[in-house]
Amino acid sequence: MANIKRLESNIKRALTKILREDAKDPDLQYVNVVDVELTNELSYLTIYYTVLGGEHAEKESVATALERSSKFIRTALAERVQLRKMPTLRFNYDETLDRANRIERGLKAVLEDDEDN
Repeated sequence: MANIKRLESNIKRALTKILREDAKDPDLQYVNVVDVELTNELSYLTIYYTVLGGEHAEKESVATALERSSKFIRTALAERVQLRKMPTLRFNYDETLDRANRIERGLKAVLEDDEDN
């Protein structure tokens, strides 16, 4: 378990560097890797990400760009992280930040209504 956590940490660092420095696709420029989750048998790597700015259209284009670039990302990751077999990549948008922003906007609206009354 500790080995998988350490491996996940190394993978997350490598992914961040790949997306920031090596990926040529402009849609990947604002991707932020939030977390990675590796299955116990090392078959699948789930990558949780957000998009800085977080506009709906950007989320869609980033998801498409990630799928389109998955082979490149997987190959670049294999060069940086030593594994016997590189896992299949799965990308999941992390909506935690979006939910937090909606809650914050809702709370501000409630507080403004209270102040008006």
